Amino acid sequence: MPHRIADLYDGSAAIEAEIASREPDTTDYWDQVRSTVDTYHPKRLHLRVSEVIPETASSATFRLRDAGEEPLPPFLAGQYVNLFVDGTSRPYAISSSPADREHYDLTVRRVPGGRVSNLLLDTEWDEATTTGPMGTFYYNPLFHGDDVVFIAGGSGVAPAMSMIRDIQDNNLARRFHLIYGSRTSDDVIFREELDRAVEGVRVDHVIGDLITADVIRDLAGELDGRMVYVCGPQAMYPFTLAELGRLGHPRHRIRFEANGAPSDPAAQASWPTGCDPTQEVTVTTREGSFRTPRNRPLLDALEDHGITPETACRSGECSLCRVRVVKGEVHSADEAKLRMSDATFGYVHCCVAYPMTDVELDV
Repeated sequence: MPHRIADLYDGSAAIEAEIASREPDTTDYWDQVRSTVDTYHPKRLHLRVSEVIPETASSATFRLRDAGEEPLPPFLAGQYVNLFVDGTSRPYAISSSPADREHYDLTVRRVPGGRVSNLLLDTEWDEATTTGPMGTFYYNPLFHGDDVVFIAGGSGVAPAMSMIRDIQDNNLARRFHLIYGSRTSDDVIFREELDRAVEGVRVDHVIGDLITADVIRDLAGELDGRMVYVCGPQAMYPFTLAELGRLGHPRHRIRFEANGAPSDPAAQASWPTGCDPTQEVTVTTREGSFRTPRNRPLLDALEDHGITPETACRSGECSLCRVRVVKGEVHSADEAKLRMSDATFGYVHCCVAYPMTDVELDV
């Protein structure tokens, strides 16, 4: 017999009364666990650049160590840190092995016109501030199986390199097939180390060509439900998803690494019809107002004017950059992983949010 709604609340008054009668617990639990939390999940790390390792003509690896020579927080192969520089930040995957906590390797590839990559590669810098390791793009032994495929493009090989080094350093019984696309043979990052891949690791290079469904089938055979990781330039994702779809590979067996805001948000089908992406609108914050084009992410526009919300992935996934829209209309790109309640309370991930009208933000 189904319960009446009233029956479900029978006894609640007595429970509330018991709770109210208890002596308040004033123990400062946060103070007790603060040092442990900060050790494993620090908000900021202050590191020094101990070595710069040239990779290709357009890329280099920066080896970062703790300024006090302490072991760095542990991480899972595939995770990243957010590097703060020049009034902004960028997430970079850790390419070194999780087995070596004496340093983090960040592999940076030049992005034409890129604000941060060019600055890092063209200037000498010996100190760095980063977040602790974060991100969900890592191997999960319970759900991903022991036979995986990784499709990488350009510097998207960095998390794959960490996974390969993890297999090697910990002698893991895992089959790992890397299909790595590069523009030219001179543009292959980690070429020598990849050519010495350990048992269980297979590496196939695709030079100057797209990694199509036919290429994937020819190199990897039938995927048979294997977990497929994808990491590379942002424009690579919709293409690879479509090609894997041609192979009949289920979406839940594909993992994409968040890799930045869309290069052209107005090209997405969700962009509001008739909204000129270059038209400027006014953004108002607690600090004042400024003008910005519609197609510039709100996070970038805020940073342009010295306002720096907490951020990490800059790809719409981590939610650290959530801000509340008080007035006006804001469009969220397809990359935004919004909560169901965000629309109700007016929150957006400002790294992939674009002002359609004059807006007021609670920031």
